[in-house]
Amino acid sequence: MQDRFPAQERFKDGAQYIAGRLTRGTSGRTHTVVDPATGEEVLTYALASTADVDAAVAAARAAFPGWAGATPGERSDALHRFAAVLADRADDFARAESLQCGKPLKLTREFDVPGTIDNTAFFAGAARHLQGQSAGEYSGDHTSYVRREPIGVVGSIAPWNYPLQMAAWKILPAIAAGNTIVLKPAELTPLTSLLFAEAATAAGIPDGVINIVTGTGREAGEHLVGHPDVAMTSFTGSTAVGKRVAEVATATVKRLHLELGGKAPFVVFDDADLEAAANGAVAGALINTGQDCTAATRAYVQRPLYEAFVERTAALMETVRVGDPFAPGTDLGPLVSHVQRDRVAGFVDRARGYARVVTGGETPLGDLKNGAYYLPTLIADAAQDSEVVQSEIFGPVLVVLPFDSDDEGIRLANDTPYGLAASAWSRDVYRANRATREIQAGCVWVNDHIPIISEMPHGGYKASGFGKDMSAYSFEEYTQIKHVMFDNTAVARKPWHRTIFGDS
Repeated sequence: MQDRFPAQERFKDGAQYIAGRLTRGTSGRTHTVVDPATGEEVLTYALASTADVDAAVAAARAAFPGWAGATPGERSDALHRFAAVLADRADDFARAESLQCGKPLKLTREFDVPGTIDNTAFFAGAARHLQGQSAGEYSGDHTSYVRREPIGVVGSIAPWNYPLQMAAWKILPAIAAGNTIVLKPAELTPLTSLLFAEAATAAGIPDGVINIVTGTGREAGEHLVGHPDVAMTSFTGSTAVGKRVAEVATATVKRLHLELGGKAPFVVFDDADLEAAANGAVAGALINTGQDCTAATRAYVQRPLYEAFVERTAALMETVRVGDPFAPGTDLGPLVSHVQRDRVAGFVDRARGYARVVTGGETPLGDLKNGAYYLPTLIADAAQDSEVVQSEIFGPVLVVLPFDSDDEGIRLANDTPYGLAASAWSRDVYRANRATREIQAGCVWVNDHIPIISEMPHGGYKASGFGKDMSAYSFEEYTQIKHVMFDNTAVARKPWHRTIFGDS
């Protein structure tokens, strides 16, 4: 295990990162990180208490004036150095992310870690473009302009499915805008968040700008969200937990950013390239073992292509190589835990009573029997109102349903509480353009599903939350706007004063 995660011993004694150093959690309780591929223990660490959260918030508050007062160029230079440190340590990040999540190493090396480095480089540049609006005379003898200012201490909670990237998506725009931050990663997957904070310190980002508390959601998370010195909360996770976060944050009237669940539709019109759509469905459904809120989960296929799509997609799923995340040939690793594996299996087992399980639907045995593995699964002929169509499964499961008219396909795609992502597959530009207009989601891909880029925003509609990650749009979340107004005259009494003092 040590060769897969060299920092194991260091984090055992200190899994909180506060004011630039590792400290031990003081809750009196511990949590064990488990390798989901083998069931072996990776690290047992002391969980954070509310006192640890208080210390982290105090460190962030103390660091705020200096960091907020730095010039955009100074923050930009620090983030460029940060990107360089991340690049130097890329393999350590890739291995730690694979170990704690069960992701194939080729995925963390080619997607998670390079994406995080690119995101850091993007915000290094974007830090120099925190502009307000031009000055102007909009009211008589007064000049107005708008300042864009940091908010203060940000309290963020990141999920377990993309621990490194989600930490980066929360930390980078916040600190690029001049805020300081306390991040709580999921208890299951704290390793890369801690490595990320250490790398920031190595890059010269001041102590206290980035702090990590690794505790439970019920204790550390709720205390962080409700803390009176935290000016903003950013949360990524399930819609159910997001509602609780909103409830707690409302008590102190915090700025709130929520990126919640998804149930992405994958709409295939009858003029689509069948082979491209089937390949896209398998990649879009199985990315990160389906533990992705933008993953393709509901494929709506126009009836002339329906059976061929089901047959071809099932055949492609059966070629996916499930195995050890550290093996070079592995396409699909385990789910994050046995609890999550059993939850996914429960959805599929219940679906057998009302739908057709075309392929998968079982746990592999042999060398993989101790891991949290589940085979790629295709379910056909489920009803629109069934559990597997309406609920977020968060596993390697794709449900396929037929539709007849274009109107019906778009209506079914929108028939969900969620609205995070979607895709439309067609060779007809007018048909595709209609789908991008009418599908209710924060991102709609055309003839593709899943790619993201640092320059473009990510965030949902409806029960998928509000606010944007990545891109310059994320600065809207992490800054506040101030109107400044100058009186350009020396006249003691202005015309509008007459409404109060009367004529004299």
